[in-house]
Amino acid sequence: MTAAVHPDRLLPADPAARRVARDLYGTVAAAPIFSPHGHVDAALLAADEPFTDAASLLVTPDHYVTRVLHSVGVGLAELGLGPDGATADPRAVWRRFAEHWQAFLGTPTRLWLEAELTDILGVRTPLTPETADAVFDEVGARLAEPEFRPRALFRRFGIETLATTDDPAADLAAHRALAADPAFDGAVLPTFRPDGYLDPALPGFAAAVERLGAAAGLGTSGYDGYLDALRSRRQHFVDHGATAADHGPPDPGSAPLPPSDAARLYQRALTGGLDERDAAAFRRSMLFEMARMSTEDGLVMQLHPGVLRNHHRPTYRAFGPDTGHDVPLTTTYAAHLRPLLEAFGTDPRFRLVLFTVDETAFSRDIAPLAGFYPSVYIGSPWWFLDAPEAMLRWRAATVETAGFYKSAGFVDDTRAFCSIPARHDLARRVDAAYLARLVVEHRVAEDDAARVLHDLVTTLPRRVFARS
Repeated sequence: MTAAVHPDRLLPADPAARRVARDLYGTVAAAPIFSPHGHVDAALLAADEPFTDAASLLVTPDHYVTRVLHSVGVGLAELGLGPDGATADPRAVWRRFAEHWQAFLGTPTRLWLEAELTDILGVRTPLTPETADAVFDEVGARLAEPEFRPRALFRRFGIETLATTDDPAADLAAHRALAADPAFDGAVLPTFRPDGYLDPALPGFAAAVERLGAAAGLGTSGYDGYLDALRSRRQHFVDHGATAADHGPPDPGSAPLPPSDAARLYQRALTGGLDERDAAAFRRSMLFEMARMSTEDGLVMQLHPGVLRNHHRPTYRAFGPDTGHDVPLTTTYAAHLRPLLEAFGTDPRFRLVLFTVDETAFSRDIAPLAGFYPSVYIGSPWWFLDAPEAMLRWRAATVETAGFYKSAGFVDDTRAFCSIPARHDLARRVDAAYLARLVVEHRVAEDDAARVLHDLVTTLPRRVFARS
């Protein structure tokens, strides 16, 4: 038996709809990838060092993978995470992964991994516990070849633009090196992610603000200096090619405080003197200020709220963040965002992309907001909703209210570099399937469907994520 992925995967079962979907998908299958939100480190491409092995490429860096393995009893240290994981044998990590390969059936992660193994790495041996070593060695042999180094894969994947996610105090040296390197012709753009500098409830807020001031060369002992430092660092990101800022607060509250109240709370925040209510009030006021700054410097505002991060505190203490135990919260947008949108929602300099992990919000809040405000765009299904059935529900929940042209294009949100083309391919197939159904139901002409799919993949993300 030879490992392979079906060419019609995710396309409709109905023969007439499948024919249309196949034709539609064919028009965008090889289109360039525009990746406006993700977590691949720019240093990976700047250094262009070979990947070392299958486990460090496909398992350890991908919390979509490690969370499933942890859920069936595999310890995170066994997967190479945390201080104890540093000594984990990659071959042993891969064996543990192969032992639980069946646990991924039915998940989008399985679809991505199968595409990575077969289409990218050329593996033809089906993965089983018995073949784990053979597949590990086969992948290792591939990774030693020059065409599997990061920059060669970047070109092969057809990535036009790759946005990273970066700390506001970062010097962005890797981005600077890539931009100055004549041998690298891609666009790798930083994204300003200031959550730790806006929320006094997060650990280390005062130390973060001190780092911010040091990076900006400005004093942050007072509220005005703090705002100036944020503006300065945003400009630093703009100077390095950034087009967006990314925000992941617990909720999308945006009620502004009077400057005197904000200054008073800021001073108390520096000494750890804010209770939960005042910390939330300050954070929400700062989200409003970030929107104001976006009207000044043109950075597109991405909003990813509604996640209870680090749900299992013992795991957080042992392994740190982004290790698979963040969970969705019920999230409402209309009331929370009203102050921000009343101030900036019709400002032509402002652009806001709303994401959610609460799919009830798509039809209740997000699509109606995008259906009125020129500045608001609908973010693609993200994280737990980055799955075929959820994507189809998302299209059904948003298109009838806001149309196709208020969506912002697909984001892969990945730390696993080789999953980028697999994730974008999945999204293109799902959209082709959705549009094909509209065609065979005579709701959309096939020519119009082809135009829409092209725009969803290419035109819209370029337009939405360009600085205003």
